[in-house]
Amino acid sequence: MARNFSESDVEEEQIHFANVVTTFQQYAQYSLAANNRRRKDLYTLPHSDKELLDIIGYRQKLQEVDKAILINAEFLKQIVANPEIFGHDLPSQDLDGEQQELINPEISTEGLFYSLCYLLTTLCMDFCLSGRSHSHSHSHSHHGPGHSHDHNGGHEAYIVDPTSTKKRHGKYRPTDFDMDKLRSTLKQFVRDWSEEGSEEREASYKPMKDALVAHFSDIPPNERRNFRVLVPGAGLGRLAYDIASLGFACQGNEFSHYMLLASYLILNKTDQIGQHTIYPYVHSFSNVTSRDAMLRPVRIPDVLPSSLPAGSDFSLVAGDFEEIYGAEDGDCNEQEPQSGQWDAVLTCFFIDTAKNIVNYLRIIHRILAPGGVWINLGPLLWHFENNATNDPSVELDLEEVKVLARKIGFEISNERTIDTTYTSNSQSMLGYVYRTAFWTATKIP
Repeated sequence: MARNFSESDVEEEQIHFANVVTTFQQYAQYSLAANNRRRKDLYTLPHSDKELLDIIGYRQKLQEVDKAILINAEFLKQIVANPEIFGHDLPSQDLDGEQQELINPEISTEGLFYSLCYLLTTLCMDFCLSGRSHSHSHSHSHHGPGHSHDHNGGHEAYIVDPTSTKKRHGKYRPTDFDMDKLRSTLKQFVRDWSEEGSEEREASYKPMKDALVAHFSDIPPNERRNFRVLVPGAGLGRLAYDIASLGFACQGNEFSHYMLLASYLILNKTDQIGQHTIYPYVHSFSNVTSRDAMLRPVRIPDVLPSSLPAGSDFSLVAGDFEEIYGAEDGDCNEQEPQSGQWDAVLTCFFIDTAKNIVNYLRIIHRILAPGGVWINLGPLLWHFENNATNDPSVELDLEEVKVLARKIGFEISNERTIDTTYTSNSQSMLGYVYRTAFWTATKIP
């Protein structure tokens, strides 16, 4: 049966979307205020200390950071310049983000150069997105005395902000949580669409693409278009784009509004390499090796998304992975039942986003065609572990995940550990390395 969503659910989703747009719009105000705090701190110092800091150029650095923030802000404004493409009618908001009535919660938009469908509804659901912001970007941020590991679009935190979907009246002011996700979106652009991110992509995406090509090595390249590949947790879409570039029919799936808004700009509204310049590393002064390292610009994209060969089949579907792909045959979406319809599923930094990993693996197994391949790379940083919203969470160790996969009906091969980073700053004094699990798993009929 199709899932029914109440008017309250729809209104909650609309409010969340408006709050995300407001977060983009208020980036400059928020970030400049944070930098101005450093100026205020400077003026509390003794005169002799201020003179020394002036000699080394600290105050000048603050001015340069302000300029970089304003350039970032102009880029982010482009991302939310036309949010109505996502089916939400957003009247103009004041600087403080006045919350206003939203209408028309559904849309299907075709891209300029290829089919890039952002479906805020599906044929089997009245409304497929919830107010929670699941995405695929990972960041490590300081909160208090310790470090918290946030998976931020990119695949933004999966730890749900308990205030993010509450109905609000009056003005919405983005929280630190909101801005963390937005800053992570900028870093996700580096990972997916810059030359600087090529090393991370080489470590994470290349083994997966190589395994995909090896699995279909008996298929001539000009026939790959007949084989359908799904990339859940697609973030800003680079892995899915690369797979489409190899000739496969590829569909990405993403949940986060941050990722969906950002990927629409880069995929559908970009017409030259290096069109945009961002400064993703100006938000923290910690573990910085030099001023140049912190203020270095990153140009995106490093490839032109519209350069896919004519006839390429590339799409991106918005919504929750379990709701869109997990429905049993006959439940909904009769035009395209998911069971047995995918020749490959590639999960990169994705399976640990599950509340119930059993259901994730069952869905992957069910939607694969007989003999289909599941290629996985990622850690097990369970996103809902110790969450504050009473969401259920099943957290298995790696051996348990593999035993579960075999029980569900996968034959695992080509196992190895791959060390890689995720949205890391290559010039920082601090870095995290994931010892990710990689495997190729074939569906046993």
